[in-house]
Amino acid sequence: MTGRPADLPLSGITVVSLEQAVAAPFATRQLADLGARVIKVERPGDGDFARRYDTTVHGESSYFVWLNRSKESITLDLKTDAGREVLERLLAGADVFVQNLAPGAAARLGLAPEALAERFPRLIAAGLSGYGTSGPWAGRKAYDLLVQCQTGLVSLTGNEHGTARAGISVADIAGGMYLYSGVLTALFTRATTGTARPVEVSLFEALAEWMHQPAYYTRFGGVQPPRIGTRHATIAPYGAFTAADGKDVLFSIQNEREWAALCERFLERPGLVTDPRFATGSDRVAHRAELDALVAERFTELDSATVGRILDEAGIANAGVNDMAEFLEHPVLEARDRWRDVRLPGGTEVPALLPPADLGGTQPRMDPVPGVGEHTEAILAELGYGPAAVEEMRAAHAI
Repeated sequence: MTGRPADLPLSGITVVSLEQAVAAPFATRQLADLGARVIKVERPGDGDFARRYDTTVHGESSYFVWLNRSKESITLDLKTDAGREVLERLLAGADVFVQNLAPGAAARLGLAPEALAERFPRLIAAGLSGYGTSGPWAGRKAYDLLVQCQTGLVSLTGNEHGTARAGISVADIAGGMYLYSGVLTALFTRATTGTARPVEVSLFEALAEWMHQPAYYTRFGGVQPPRIGTRHATIAPYGAFTAADGKDVLFSIQNEREWAALCERFLERPGLVTDPRFATGSDRVAHRAELDALVAERFTELDSATVGRILDEAGIANAGVNDMAEFLEHPVLEARDRWRDVRLPGGTEVPALLPPADLGGTQPRMDPVPGVGEHTEAILAELGYGPAAVEEMRAAHAI
């Protein structure tokens, strides 16, 4: 059972979003999870291009299904006067406007924060861009992997054989999270001061925030952390090793107590605790190759289940290196009842994970994923458009 909007913290908040791809839809879906009414404005015909990234979820895009549950979809051609008039009516009744349009597009449509503030003083205008709306790259397009490259993340991922992108859209996710938290902060500010403040987030600056530790390491250490796969640049031993049954187990030593426990209870070599090569964390990093060889040799003597059991008994954090199929069947998700069914446009239901933040006494909203323009006529009727006006707009391809 999922929460009803009236029971949720953002009940009564209306969000109008000119959104596409990943970052902005991720922000607005989280607002919808908390009960906000999210009206997604899409292009007539194909809608959000993320709908066509793939067709793996019963004909729907895996990205779109993940990012767009609990929303309403209206199609508008904002190049037409009628389409822009509908958007104006929507904004007049909205609390938040979200957009991640191409550079300069919002301003050309009269949707820049300053222009919106004049027409709708209580509207929170939230924009997500690639590199910010000012500065030398304000007009430059940005996509997730481009931002991973520009922030230096790609130079840190991979191994000695080459770089690699992160396996998920981390720049988009970072941007969406900061847009979401920024909107929540702006709503709180409006509630406490009466002032609606605009929110601006860039993908580049969102991911740049996540790069602080390697940036500090490089600035003050004189060299950037090396690419070492599942190993850690500044902690050893830390990484995945292959057990006798061919399965990988990753573990991490975080302090001297754990180092002593590893030597005594797992490696069964207590003398290593005081070995000068491994006496401190920095010493262990400096002699990583020798230490990893000792660990790898011990792994070959044990199957993965035994490795995990001994490390658990020693109080050392560890994990099997799961593939996606194993993740989908993870016992923690099952035992904690984290899956809920969400309906797709065609009527099929698929499991979706609950939002990670549990708010005591509430159940998040997990409503269907909308079809393109599924709610167009209902929303137009709500705005005062009669059947004849709707048909006129449809004939003019404004909706």
